[in-house]
Order: sequence, then structure tokens, then C-alpha cells
Amino acid sequence: MDRFPKALSALALSLACSLCRPARAAELTTPANEAKIDALIAQMTVAEKVGQLNQLASDTLTGPGRVVSDGDMLIKKGSVGSLFNAVKAPKTNAFQKEAVEDSRLHIPLLFGYDVIHGFTTLFPIPLGLSSSWDPGLVEQTSRFAAEEASAQGVRWTFSPMVDIARDPRWGRITEGAGEDTFLGSAFARAYVRGYQGTRLDDRSSVVACAKHFVGYGAVEGGREYNSTEISERTLRDVYLPPFQAAVDEGAGTLMAAFNAIDGVPSSANHFTLTTVLRDEWKFQGLVGSDWTAIQEIVLHGIADDENVAARKAFMAGVDMDMQSTVYLAQLPSLVASGKVPMERLDEAVRRVLRVKFALGLFDHPYVPVPAGLSVAEKARGLELARRAAEESFVLLENHPVKGTPLLPLKPPAGMKIGLIGPLADDAADMLGSWTGVADSKDVVTLKTSLSKRAALGEFTLTVAGGTDVGGTKDDGFARAVEVAKQSDVVILTLGEGGHSSGEAAARSHIDLPGNQERLLEKIVATGTPVVLVVFSGRPLSLPWASKHVPAVLEAWFPGLQAGPALARTLFGEVSPSARLTVSVPRSVGQIPIYYNHLNTGRPRTDLQVPDTNPTNSYFVTGYIDEKDGPLYPFGYGLGYTSFEYSAVSVDAQILSAAAINSGEAHLTVTATVRNKGPREGTDVAQLYIRMRGTSVARPIRELKGFKRLHLAPGESQKAEFTIGRDELSFWNLDMKYVAEAGTLFVWVAPDSEHGSPARIEIRD
Repeated sequence: MDRFPKALSALALSLACSLCRPARAAELTTPANEAKIDALIAQMTVAEKVGQLNQLASDTLTGPGRVVSDGDMLIKKGSVGSLFNAVKAPKTNAFQKEAVEDSRLHIPLLFGYDVIHGFTTLFPIPLGLSSSWDPGLVEQTSRFAAEEASAQGVRWTFSPMVDIARDPRWGRITEGAGEDTFLGSAFARAYVRGYQGTRLDDRSSVVACAKHFVGYGAVEGGREYNSTEISERTLRDVYLPPFQAAVDEGAGTLMAAFNAIDGVPSSANHFTLTTVLRDEWKFQGLVGSDWTAIQEIVLHGIADDENVAARKAFMAGVDMDMQSTVYLAQLPSLVASGKVPMERLDEAVRRVLRVKFALGLFDHPYVPVPAGLSVAEKARGLELARRAAEESFVLLENHPVKGTPLLPLKPPAGMKIGLIGPLADDAADMLGSWTGVADSKDVVTLKTSLSKRAALGEFTLTVAGGTDVGGTKDDGFARAVEVAKQSDVVILTLGEGGHSSGEAAARSHIDLPGNQERLLEKIVATGTPVVLVVFSGRPLSLPWASKHVPAVLEAWFPGLQAGPALARTLFGEVSPSARLTVSVPRSVGQIPIYYNHLNTGRPRTDLQVPDTNPTNSYFVTGYIDEKDGPLYPFGYGLGYTSFEYSAVSVDAQILSAAAINSGEAHLTVTATVRNKGPREGTDVAQLYIRMRGTSVARPIRELKGFKRLHLAPGESQKAEFTIGRDELSFWNLDMKYVAEAGTLFVWVAPDSEHGSPARIEIRD
């Protein structure tokens, strides 16, 4: 039987969901739209139904497969439900005309695209944006991206990527919010709010797609498309919550992942796609596959042919087939044979049509031509891009030179600055991976920005490349060293190329590529103070630089406004306020490395709360050739001022587990943060908890709250947090999501390694 057989049942489900979700989730379906969908499905042939589940590329391939061209009979036959990579209004309108005017049932196409960190206006990569710890900022950037994309007819973005990533070798760590579940969930909600706005049928909104469902960030060895081994408890505690946050915020679509989980490909995983997503979370939207992932089920080894692959994926819960055309070829015969029930086919078609109706495509299938934003709107986007970049930079080191921290630079008249390195003037690399339709000609590089300032007489600037990003030749070293010797300060730009991270860009080493480390050491050896600006899509291991370079700034890939944002930061017109959302390892051998790990029975030490340490200090966890812990911890970052934290205070010493689980008991946690430095600045106060004495071991710390505080010199603010059932529950020994009796420790601290906890007893 169809899960939504009548408009009445859809209304009942919508009302039920409204009790447990924000109102925004209800806009995906209305009784009126459900009635229209019923009427439309009743008119459709099996071939037309299957056509709605077929998604193909147009114009540009981002993987292997078929390209749909103008006048393609598949569209006119009603055999295509969605196209992606058509990104200009004349093209989307032309394709749409074939669907709306030339097909029998006039069903509009849904145009999708990888709008990952901007469309035409490129913002910092998502990992950089997450370093802002500012979901409101991300909501603004994703909203602007939606406005640009929708103006060209793109109404579906394959974003946000909400995979938790604990392995920086994995190239796609660049696309997410890092290693933490709580923070990742906050950003998942922000992206959905930004893309979808308050109404999906607003013509400037695009439907979000939370990906990759699920566990993709845990691929073995950090290798793209690889398998994962994740226990159900870890899956539910760590990897599923950001997806649930996106669903609760109203995300209209999800994308199934490439990876297998415990031997079952994600695109054929009934437990995740149906038991969790549909039955537990009551998700009503569309689930699509990743590129040819359904066809790849055969290669995974759980299907001998594409017929079986199609049946397994479809019955598990994947509604739309991206690019492989397996559904188009196999579903009609599977339905005819009874191996796929008609009810399941109708259900999948309903989900596709539900998204199209919610977006208002039936009423407004076309976009105006010429399309695009006004000059003023574009200027607003560039201003937002610059501010987003400034909030993404993480200051890792800032040691005194002649008694004063090297940054910010305060050039006296005639100061000589040397700008060295392969990334000082590389516009394309500033965009990182997934560059949308941005043009690298619109990028303002650091060299361009510094040259403009030098032309105004603020300082003199000399430039040398030194080497290429992945180069091995050293014929540019001599010139770079000479420039360094003649300079008062060197700004050294090193790191990865823009496409050294992203899809299919795993690295087995995460240090500086090529001979950049040698260049770094030679420049530092000149004795000229060095500001190292690191461009990357992942955290790079920089142990030598951390010891020998006075100032290190992680810039990620900053987007179109790289140069202006960096210049303003280096010269102190804005103070760095970003904090790491990933742990930076000392060496690749420490990977996976993440702050919220479990303790062991033989810890070397426990910096979190007092434990009984082993009596034999040799037989403990750790390495014999490397220090414990990361080079830079999760939550870490410096600014141009300093902050101090008071002791943590709580409003109760004893709580009842039953009262927490009923929602009646909460704990208020407070600390005072004071700016004790000479200038204004922003700090991120971070709330962490730890539970002990529970039925299963809990992490040594877990982030459960954060607040950005902007403080004038000498100013203090209270950072107050309230935690209760949502923050204190976990999947216990009986696989129930509850708070348990035990000892609770809470910190309010500047990062995941510092602070002193308060202690609370939770009793049965």
C-alpha cells in the first residue's frame, strides 16, 4: 500500500511531524500538493514514473557517463526527472521547455549542481567556513549562493556535506565542518536554512541535499570511495546526528554515499535508508544516489548484475539514480515481474514530485533571461566573501620578534616586505575544489592586494616565487633567499594546490608538497622574520614550522576575496577569530586523530579529569617515537589579544537522570571571559562535558555548546549555557538514547585541551 495514499494521510503526517520539528520542515508537503501529486501519478505510465527517477548530466561531465544535449528525445519522452551541470538560464530554460511543453504530462525538470561553497561568488571552502564557529555567517553565504544559482534555474544543490571527518588524508574533509558531531550538526542546520530560506517556493530558494548518507568520512585509510567499519552505537552517536539535524531543519533531499558500511553499500542499505531515515526520522523527501553508485553495487559484490543492483538499491530506499541509467533500464521489468511493487514505485515518484511542487516548479518552470544579480547585489556578495574569509583564518603561531608579537604587521615608512612562495599570486588555487561557475579572473590574490598597498607608499614589496606547489626544482631558491635577506619581514605563501583536496584527492602524506619544506627552512635560515601563510583544503602537518616560524596563519582556500581578507588580517585591520574544527596531527602516523576519543585502561596521562594513572609508565597507550596528542587541538586558535576564563559555575550539584530524560531538569553552566589584552577581539567560548560511571564508555570530552564573544580591551562577558536531555543523552548499553546516572564534568574553555571542570552527580 502507498505510504501516502491520500492527501488526508499526508496532512496527518505533516501535523504529527510539526510537533517534533521546526515549522520549516512542513513546507515540503501540503495537502493541496499531495492531491495534485495523486492526480498526476494516476495518469503516469510505468515508463514515465521510472523517468522521474532518472537523473543525467548535461553539458559538463564531472565523472564518467552520458551527456544530455539539446533536443534529446529522453526529455521529450518523459524519461528524465532531473538534470545537473546545466548552469546558465538560456540552457536550463531550453531543457525545461522540452520537458514542460513537449512531453506528454508537462512535468518540469529539477536542475541540480554542486553549489558547495558558492555559485559565481566563491566563499572559503566549507572547512574554512566551519572554522568561523559562526553558523549565522554560513547561513548568509549559503543564502547568497542560493540566490545566484536559482537565478540561472538551478534549484537543487548537492550540499551540505555533513560527514564527520577524523582523517585529514581524506580529500573530502575540505567539504565539511570537521571532526565534531555537535558543531557539524549546527552547521548542517545553518546550510539548510540558508539554501532553503523560509519557503522553498520562493524562487530564490534551492532545495538542500545532505550528503553523503552515511559514514563516508570514516573511509579506511582516508581513501576515496572506500569501505567503513562502524558499530551501530558509533554510527548513531557520531555520524548520524548531523544528518538528523539537516532533516529536522527541513532538508528536502539526501544523497546516499559511495561507501559500504559493514559490508553493505550505502546505496543498498535498508537499515540506514529506511529503518533510520524513513521509519525513525519520518523523512518525507527525496533520496538520490551519488554518481553511478547504483551501477557500482555490482562491483561492491552484492549483486551479480545491474538488475539485482537496481532492485536492491530501490527497495533499500534510493529514489533517484544519478547518471548510471540502471533504473531506467531495469525498473520497468522489475515492476512487471512483481519484484518491485508498484506501491514502492509510486512512493519514489511521489517523493520526486513532492520536491518539484514544493519548489513551485509547476507554476514557475522558467527563469528570466538575461538572468543574474544586480551590480549592488554582486557587491554585497563580495563584501560577504571578504568577511567570511576573514572569519575563517586560524592564527596558529604568533611569537614575539624584538619583544612584540610579529603579527599584526605595522610597517614603518620604508619597511621592506618580501612576498615569497608559489601561492602568493595563484588565483585558481584560491578557489579550492568545487569551484562552481566562478571565474579565477575574479579572484583578488594576496600579491594584488599587497601591490596596491605598496603603490600607496605604505611599504615596499618584492616578490619571488621560489618554487611550484608540487615542484622539485630548486632553481628559484636563490632568488627567494636573496629577497628574504633584503627584506625586513617575509610573507611566505605555501601549501597545497586547490585540487590537492576534494573528491578523489586522498593523500598518504599531509606535509607540504614538493620541496616547499626545503624552501621554508632556507628562508627561515636567513634570519628575517617570517609570516607563514598556509593554503590548504585539509589540516597539514607542520611540526618544523610550529617550532621555527614566528607567525603561522592557516588560510585554507579563501575564495574570491583571498587577497583583501589576508591583507586586512596581516596588517591588523581585523583580528583573527577562527578556531580549528579539526585536530592537526604532528605526523601522519597519528591518524585518525580527534579530540573526543575514548579513554583507555592504560592512558599515558589524563589531562581532562583526575584518573588513577598506571603504575608502570612504559606500558601505556601512545608512541615511542612521537609525542602524544595533536600539534594543534580541536578548538584552538589565537588572536591579536588574549583572554582569560574564570572558574566554571553550575546551578546544581546533583541532578536526577529521570528528570533529565523527561525534560524537567537542566543544568546552567557559566564562566566569565575577559579580554586582558590591548585591543578588541573575538573569542569562542566552548562548552565541553564528560560522563563517567555510565553503562558504556564516553569520550574524554564532548562539545555541547559554543558562543562567539566580541570583547573590547578589559571587557568581560558571561558565557552561559543550558544543557539537558539533548546534550546529556547517548546510546547506552541497551541501545536506548537516554541520559544515565554517573559523574558529569563540565568545562567552559578556549579549546578542547584547557580549562578546569566543575563536577555534578547525576543520580537514578
